[in-house]
Amino acid sequence: MNDLGVLRDVTGLDACAVSDALDTLALPPSVLTGIRPIWPVRGVVIGRARTVQAGERTGTGPSAHIAAATVEDGAPGDIIVVANGGRTDVSCWGGILTEAALKKGVDAVIVDGACRDVAESHEAAFPVFARASVPTSARGRIVQLSSGEPIEVGGVEIRDGDIVVADSTGVVVVPQAWAGQVAVWAERIVTREARMRDQVRSGASIVEVMHDTAFPTPEHRPTPGDLDEEQ
Repeated sequence: MNDLGVLRDVTGLDACAVSDALDTLALPPSVLTGIRPIWPVRGVVIGRARTVQAGERTGTGPSAHIAAATVEDGAPGDIIVVANGGRTDVSCWGGILTEAALKKGVDAVIVDGACRDVAESHEAAFPVFARASVPTSARGRIVQLSSGEPIEVGGVEIRDGDIVVADSTGVVVVPQAWAGQVAVWAERIVTREARMRDQVRSGASIVEVMHDTAFPTPEHRPTPGDLDEEQ
C-alpha cells in the first residue's frame, strides 16, 4: 500500500491523532499553527502535498499566476500547499483556481497567508485552509517563485509528497518517509481514546482515565513492533 493509503485507511483518523502519533515517535512538530478552515469543512482531508512558493514581485513583465501550473498538473489525492510567509494583506488563492482544482480532482488547498472568494469555495465544497481571507488580488503584488521545491510554513518544512492531514481543528504534515509508522500509532491512539471515552461514560474517574501513565512517552523512538507492549 502507498504512503497515502496507509493513513487514509485508519478509521477515525483526525489531525489530533496524527499530531499525537508524531509526538509519540519523537518527530519534530509538524502542526501548521494559525491555519484553519476558511469555511466550516466537514470531515478530514488527507492528501499528498504539492508545494508552491509565493513571494514579492520584483520584475515588471507578465508572469504566470500563483499555483496555476501546479493546479494544471494536479490529480486526485493532491493537496496544494502555498507558502506566502503568513502574509494576510494579499490573496494567493481564489475562486477561479478553486474551479480548476475541482476539475483536476485536487482535494484541498493550504495557504500560508490569505485567500479570497470564500463563498465560491464554500458553495463548491472545496476545502480551503488559510490564515485569513482578504479581497486584495495577488496580481501585480506577489508572484510564484517556485513549485515542487521544499517550502517552510510557520517553521515546518514541507516537501513535495509529504502527507497533509487537515480538519476543523487544524493542519498537520507527516513526512513521507514516516507515513507508515505514523499510521500505526495514530490507529492505536484512536482506539485508545475511544476506550477512554467509554470508561468516562461508564463512570470512571477522569483523573485516572487521563493520567500520564495512560499514554506512551516519547522518550524513545518506538517502532510498530512495540505495539504489543501497550496492550
